[in-house]
Amino acid sequence: MDAVLALSDGRIFYGTGFGAAGMRAGEVCFNTAMTGYQEILTDPSYRGQIITLTYPHIGNVGVNEEDQEGREIFCSGLLLRTLPRAASSWRAQENLDEYLRRHGIPGMAEFDTRALTRHLREHGAQNGALAVGEKLQPEAVLAAARAFPGLEGADLIGEVTLGQHQSWRRRSPDPAHGYHSQEVGNYPHHVVVVDFGAKRNILRLLADRGCRVTLLPHQSSSREILAVGADGVLFSNGPGDPAALTAAQQTVRAVVEAGQPTFGLCLGHQLLGLALGGKTEKMKFGHHGANHPVRDLRSGRVLITSQNHGFAVAAESLPNSMEPTHVSLFDGSLQGMRHRELPAFSFQGHPEAGPGPHDASVIFDEFVASFRTRKDHAPA
Repeated sequence: MDAVLALSDGRIFYGTGFGAAGMRAGEVCFNTAMTGYQEILTDPSYRGQIITLTYPHIGNVGVNEEDQEGREIFCSGLLLRTLPRAASSWRAQENLDEYLRRHGIPGMAEFDTRALTRHLREHGAQNGALAVGEKLQPEAVLAAARAFPGLEGADLIGEVTLGQHQSWRRRSPDPAHGYHSQEVGNYPHHVVVVDFGAKRNILRLLADRGCRVTLLPHQSSSREILAVGADGVLFSNGPGDPAALTAAQQTVRAVVEAGQPTFGLCLGHQLLGLALGGKTEKMKFGHHGANHPVRDLRSGRVLITSQNHGFAVAAESLPNSMEPTHVSLFDGSLQGMRHRELPAFSFQGHPEAGPGPHDASVIFDEFVASFRTRKDHAPA
């Protein structure tokens, strides 16, 4: 099939189509990760985006059910340099072309992704549209790109969450058991995850640390969250503009002020910043990749992290009650913060990255330690 990608500034790219026929619009971004393409495709945080993967060999290990981070593909389209002709992995259950077709997602390959990436770096993330099929009309694709409203002001949470109360007890896959998640019955801790589009590996890593997880819908009130009686609350990742989620900001503020150990992750980090008086801003082209160095200001240690965000908390907007804990070594943007008096902290990157890197997974240890210490010192 033929394929056309049009950017709202008028730039047009032509390539070979794969996946599903049709046209989808979204914000065009680029991700520099060399691994984890299935994690990227099924990350709910990518809702409303067309993803360019800069590494040329994508799809060569196929896809499988175990590596999905959500129930479906959430992005609007996929852009590759070269379309793989075969999937070579003993874990593969399906090839990438079939996978995208089954989920109704168009893809384009065999074009200059480096030129596209350089264009986005220079001009910033662009609204765009991707069309796959026959007898395509570039003018119509360009019109669709310019009609896309963009992600600023967008509340996309309802499009990626089921809005249900759920329980999770499955640990990370164990190579000794054929890479299948194992369910364990006894956990010493209980964590509430408020689901704005939570990736499954967040839940697995909490379970690995002895946490029984209760997922609550994103619209849950602070009263409903605190009534669970959990040891800690995690506000998850998710798509869209955090400034549009005013009700969620109020909920975060109430949970923190109640003294509940609180962890904001990615979108949850941004909501924590807004809830306590900070501001967020749209980034030029965001952070999307698995090779981003982040400095822990408390120890000086540098973590290599996975990143996926187009909005950031402005460090200069933080109130005196909040202390920066992590910064990006790419551009100095805020990557983590904590409350100076209450047990609340956050991290912008993705310490739950499935394929890695795993440096930042220590953030989950800090979260568990925040309520384990509280439990140990509670009156009998």
